[in-house]
Amino acid sequence: MTRPAKQIVNAAIKLAESDRLQIVEELLASLQPDTDTDGDAAWAAEVQRRSREIKEGIVRPIPWAEVKAQARKRVRGRR
Repeated sequence: MTRPAKQIVNAAIKLAESDRLQIVEELLASLQPDTDTDGDAAWAAEVQRRSREIKEGIVRPIPWAEVKAQARKRVRGRR
């Protein structure tokens, strides 16, 4: 990651969660220039389903640090 990008990430991390979420959404949208209305609706439904499952205790969220560690472990195991 470039130094300017790292500075942006470090600054963004200090923002309120709602601001960070909006930044993520806008960055993701910038990577997908074509709008897919059906896809957007499907993702919205998926987000609602997952949020409900977390609130109801059906699933337990995994901290991002743990997800990254598991992914790195899997990648190293394939080499």
